[in-house]
Amino acid sequence: MGLMKNSFTDLWRQHDFGTVAARIQTATTVDVHRALAKQGRGLNLDDFAALLSPAAAPFLEEMAALSHRLTVERFGRVMQLYAPMYLTNVCANICSYCGFSAQNRIPRKALDDAEILAEADVLEQSGFDHVLLVTGESSRYGLAYFQNALRLLRPRFSNLSMEVQPLEEAEYAALTADGLSAVLVYQETYDPAVYPKHHIKGPKSDMAYRLGTPDRLGRAGVKKIGLGALYGLSDWRAESWFVGLHLQYMEKHYWRTRYSIAFPRLRPHEGSEIPLTPFNERDLIQATCAFRLFSQEVELSLSTRESPHFRDHAFKLGFTSMSAGSKTNPGGYAAEEDSLEQFAINDDRSPADVAIFLRSAGYEPVWKDWDATYDGAAGMGSTGRTGLMADPVPKS
Repeated sequence: MGLMKNSFTDLWRQHDFGTVAARIQTATTVDVHRALAKQGRGLNLDDFAALLSPAAAPFLEEMAALSHRLTVERFGRVMQLYAPMYLTNVCANICSYCGFSAQNRIPRKALDDAEILAEADVLEQSGFDHVLLVTGESSRYGLAYFQNALRLLRPRFSNLSMEVQPLEEAEYAALTADGLSAVLVYQETYDPAVYPKHHIKGPKSDMAYRLGTPDRLGRAGVKKIGLGALYGLSDWRAESWFVGLHLQYMEKHYWRTRYSIAFPRLRPHEGSEIPLTPFNERDLIQATCAFRLFSQEVELSLSTRESPHFRDHAFKLGFTSMSAGSKTNPGGYAAEEDSLEQFAINDDRSPADVAIFLRSAGYEPVWKDWDATYDGAAGMGSTGRTGLMADPVPKS
């Protein structure tokens, strides 16, 4: 699997992770003032580093206010709601932080057609029109399995995204033709010293191949690409800077594509607990605001890994999408098999309860990303529900 010339991997190799981390630590108040003075217009990577630095901590309230204003100016007072649908927990990787890791002795399951449709029934009745399909990483469940799932679900939902194992460019192009809207592929960590410690065995241990995945997605013409790191594995400030570097590179080379960033923090899971690098709620807010000031176009996502209290107070500070009512196990919505979950969620409120809260705060819940016609999928039998659905609409 050869790497493309002039790929992000080449750019990544030009920056030493430890050197970047040290440079961020040495940013000054003057650097922070310079970045904030730009009011979110034309920030460079040095400005971004300053906003991620310890020197920016006293300015967090100012950063939050500016982040909120810029988000409302670009996206309005709306919040996209989506739900993950876990198709299989079969995985060939041994990763230190994941409940699906191959060495964990848990029951393995892959949903069949009837079970996929049963999950769809529950999510559709909850009002969702945007579903994220999630799997472990296994060659047993690859392109053909994903294509079948898309063909089953396309008539039910206007927007289908995926978070699965890295694939080849031609495979992404084929999935896009079958109605795939977006792909999330988190690098987990950009730290080359830390990556092999947590990705011990399996395809995911190939760090360079994973780094090249967004390039393959961009060349395949995928309409939206999700980037991010798993916070807790290495220095969060440097991780964020490298995500910003990756975002800037992607926006330059694949400018027709939209981008999203997520901030997953490690949660309790099956298997041994691992030592974590610090990344608390205040750090998460600082990272979120820094990203919003760095890019007014990028979508920022807030997951159910976070507590209801935190989500209720943080959602206005730059986020544009939230998961709700999430289950992290195959068949979790219809069968409630909690023992199979990938990790424990923190906010277990129903989608309806999250929507009620958002409306009470003056925000409009939006239950899909875009209409099916945007993906050219209307002819696939998609419902193509129009308008912004403010409330779940149970099916009779």
